[in-house]
Amino acid sequence: MNTETPRVFIAATRQNDGKTTTSLGLISALQKTYPRIGYIKPVGQRFVQIESEKIDEDSVLMDSVYQMNCPLVDMSPIAVEPDFTRKYLQSSNNEALVKKIQKAFDRVAWEKEFVLCEGSGHAGVGSVFDLSNAQVAKVLGAKVIIVTQGGIGKPIDEVALNQALFEKEGVEIIGVILNKVLEEKMEFIADFARRGLKRKGLELLGVIPHRDILSRPTLTVIRDELDAARLNQSEQMQNVVSDVVVGAMSVNNAKTFFKRGVLLITPGDREDLIYAAASSIGSADAEAMAGIVLTGNLLPHPDVMKIIQTLPCPVLAVAADSYKVASKVHDLIVKTKPADTEKISLIRDLIAKNVNVKKILDSI
Repeated sequence: MNTETPRVFIAATRQNDGKTTTSLGLISALQKTYPRIGYIKPVGQRFVQIESEKIDEDSVLMDSVYQMNCPLVDMSPIAVEPDFTRKYLQSSNNEALVKKIQKAFDRVAWEKEFVLCEGSGHAGVGSVFDLSNAQVAKVLGAKVIIVTQGGIGKPIDEVALNQALFEKEGVEIIGVILNKVLEEKMEFIADFARRGLKRKGLELLGVIPHRDILSRPTLTVIRDELDAARLNQSEQMQNVVSDVVVGAMSVNNAKTFFKRGVLLITPGDREDLIYAAASSIGSADAEAMAGIVLTGNLLPHPDVMKIIQTLPCPVLAVAADSYKVASKVHDLIVKTKPADTEKISLIRDLIAKNVNVKKILDSI
């Protein structure tokens, strides 16, 4: 396997701590030193079907944003399907999986000056099939950066747990990045987290401030997650949802909630609410609602449908009831998508300003 090309492995203390956000921003920052960068997510758990291959969605994102000029199947060599673990435990072949990762890395690294490797969850994820993040980092010969959520006590406790497993595998940790830190606490947390990490022999590489927009879904994400039908051809599918209102109240009470960023979820036969929402949405209104979801497999009267066709914001329809839809939207794990250009630009800026890239490069 290629041992010459510089590489780094992005790990985390748990899922959804910000590995992909960090990876996305770091590639941009590292390109100032290494213009030709490759990317690999050796073991992926959330994948999409592309032709006959199952490809991790983060690999699709990186390729869409940075045009990696590498086959997607090599950027995502192992996709953990629902029955993957069972099959492995029945007839394990770890050597074959390791070789698959190594060969994929060689192809990803071909004619590249640097390779960024992204893990999947905390250090122990994948242990059940003998490919934990710590084991994969060892296979790739990569040093590790651990991403964790903002704070002092809990994040450092969790970093220590992950540190133990990486050290057990003989993998060096470059340092730690704290993500989603409240702006007003940045200096305080950076100071004490740096002291706490130093006691563990670890460097603090950066503190990334929390940005609300990065954890908010767009109408495109909501449509995909709900498998919803579009009732109009709005061009505002990238509207960001900052609040949700369930239409289980009178029109007069509901009107006070029809503001910018609000998603109205209401049964399709609540024509009074639909009329009220429509009247509050001006075609050029900067404070317009984000969108509307009609539930219960119910569609309003044809006259109301004509109004829906004219609305600037998206209107979606689903079969589930309003409570189930609202719960699903509330519990959404928001992942950055290739179309989220505003978010991607923000991520690049946050990493460039708040992560010590020089220290990372000096450590590799």
